[in-house]
Amino acid sequence: MSSVTVQTKFNALLLFLALANSLVSQDTKKEFDRSPQNIGSVLVFSGTGWYRHPEVAAISGWLARRSPELQMQVDVSENPNDLLTILPKYKVLVLNNNTELTAILDARHQAAVRDWYRKGGGIVALHAALVRQTEWKWFNNLAGCDFDSDSEYLEARIVVDPKAKDHPAVRGHGMSFQYKADWTNHDRTVTGLKGFQVLLRVDESSYDPVRDLFKTRGGKAMGKDHPVAWLHTNDGGRFFYTELGHDVRSLETPFGRQHITEGIRWAAGLKPLPKKKK
Repeated sequence: MSSVTVQTKFNALLLFLALANSLVSQDTKKEFDRSPQNIGSVLVFSGTGWYRHPEVAAISGWLARRSPELQMQVDVSENPNDLLTILPKYKVLVLNNNTELTAILDARHQAAVRDWYRKGGGIVALHAALVRQTEWKWFNNLAGCDFDSDSEYLEARIVVDPKAKDHPAVRGHGMSFQYKADWTNHDRTVTGLKGFQVLLRVDESSYDPVRDLFKTRGGKAMGKDHPVAWLHTNDGGRFFYTELGHDVRSLETPFGRQHITEGIRWAAGLKPLPKKKK
């Protein structure tokens, strides 16, 4: 074989490798495009300052996999400094069971979240995101209440508030239905508070609302008015809270997926998704 032939084949191989690398690069750029039209719309923050449930990471993964349903890209962080630097790029901040936020967010972080929210941001708070938050006065007022105690993972009767029956996060399942979750008791009800709209309540007669651990610690049930999901629209932004999300099993159901998907889209100010044909 002549040296010319060898060189020709070598050049052809180099050209092939260059083209292959170009195609891979193009695919990579397409998949991870961070241009303005494709940057994430939803930031899941899962840092915790007190008790951390073992499924926090799994819930972040579950939320990230909702991107196709949401029609929005979901990004995940546990770094408080991301709230200073990248939060303004997002429409929605999902608080994934973030107990005692003041233990990990200093005054700068708190101000960044508050200012972003007041400019029209949306916050979706899951389950334990309302645990030990009374030291952060602004957030405590935004949420409306804090943690008292909770139940075991139990099936209970859920009742839709009549004024919320057409909200996309709850519609389509009747005015009451059975559902399994860990149900949280709060230190007060948000019913009647200015700017709040209750979506769902749980019927405490249908389950044991205080588990044994909290019965020995003074835990209290809420009685006939026990909201488990609500909205708050004061102070410039949109706030959505749900007691679902203690673990993935309370989310990975047809209702759970609808509830979280439409809750996030509502917080982003987006229209509901078209109803699925049965």
